[in-house]
Amino acid sequence: MSTSTTTVAAQGAAGRPGTAAPGRRTGRTTARTHQAFSPWLFLAPGLLITLAFNLYPFLATVWKSFTDARTLTTGSFVGFDNFTALVHDDQFWVALRNSALYVILVVPCLVFLPLLLALLVQRHIPGIAFFRSAYYTPVVASVVVVALMWVWMLDDRGFINGVLHMVGVDPVPFLSNEWLLLLSSMALTVWKGLGYYMIIYLAALANVPKELHEAAEVDGAGPIRRFLSITMPSVRSTMVLVGALSSVSAFKVFTEVFMIAGPTGGPGGADTTLVMLIQRAGTGLQGRTGYASAMSIVLFMLTLVLMLLVLRADRKDKD
Repeated sequence: MSTSTTTVAAQGAAGRPGTAAPGRRTGRTTARTHQAFSPWLFLAPGLLITLAFNLYPFLATVWKSFTDARTLTTGSFVGFDNFTALVHDDQFWVALRNSALYVILVVPCLVFLPLLLALLVQRHIPGIAFFRSAYYTPVVASVVVVALMWVWMLDDRGFINGVLHMVGVDPVPFLSNEWLLLLSSMALTVWKGLGYYMIIYLAALANVPKELHEAAEVDGAGPIRRFLSITMPSVRSTMVLVGALSSVSAFKVFTEVFMIAGPTGGPGGADTTLVMLIQRAGTGLQGRTGYASAMSIVLFMLTLVLMLLVLRADRKDKD
């Protein structure tokens, strides 16, 4: 009698509106839990990699910049002594000057020359695919191999000076003169980056309406006028992107100068860049990792300020 009554009561409770059975309620809770945590399971590998290889090294660098740490010792807290030492380090100011010159001279070239190159190769003419591949080849080539090729060409007995000698011109000291060496490194950086930014501009130019060019041509506008009035305003946001990317790359330049100028940074270290100085100060058994970390923080701040200035200029231009 009691068993039948209990069964009927349970069935009645399960059949009432708004009342869920315990098993069904547990299943819904589990489904909600899985739905809430499933996205984090997919994000977990990327987040762990970011924390391990980006965030943690950055925080460790910030901490070390306030210590006198070396390669084999953790060091002790010294406050702003490393940053004070930077102000009185002549080599730091030479490296900062070279990095600033790199940005001033390289970035405009990498903003405008790839755009002109993209305008040339976007034309549908026979054989244009070969030139597109040829212009992009330096991008996929190893920067070390490319730099070695440039060293062989610019050497006192290299290809360029050999041709100059044949026409009766004295050899040009590309690799021994302070300024020519730095300009040669800049030329290598520009030559290697042309194809990469050309692809970005090609994607932007594909979205420019052809009707605008056709209407301007009917009105009598020439190629230069159409370029200034239609093409450049249409790809302005892409130019800002290229300027930001090339600015960061120019400030962080290392391999090109290292391969052409050597580990010492040219004659008397006159062509050393900030990244080269950081690498030189922080490596070796007696490397001053705390001092190198302070220079890294300065480089980070300079790069951040440069990015903000580029974005502010773009926003002001739009307003």
